[in-house]
Amino acid sequence: QVQLVESGGGLVQAGGSLTLSCAISGGTFNMGWFRQAPGKEREFVAFINWSAGSTYYADSVKGRSTISRDNTKKMVYLQMLSLKPEDTAVYFCAAGPRGVYYRPTYYYWGQGTQVTVSS
Repeated sequence: QVQLVESGGGLVQAGGSLTLSCAISGGTFNMGWFRQAPGKEREFVAFINWSAGSTYYADSVKGRSTISRDNTKKMVYLQMLSLKPEDTAVYFCAAGPRGVYYRPTYYYWGQGTQVTVSS
């Protein structure tokens, strides 16, 4: 059974940084991070191809965020720098994209972790 558990969210001031973690059990997958703000649709943040290590980012976070994985620990990370109030959302890790990686149609999802950026 596949299980994803996020951690690392919290309250941070604008300009600060956070690193989100996602612990994976039950397999290895291509992984994505998504976020959802109140009243908005879930949106793509970042993706990593587990075997190749290739990464893709949403324009809104490109240059400020880094997705990485640790194959030994079965963890995926999202480091976010220069955070902005508009980054405030619940962040979800997801495993196993069905179709294109930037659509929220993955097989497995974590429960989410709240990130709040104060101005």
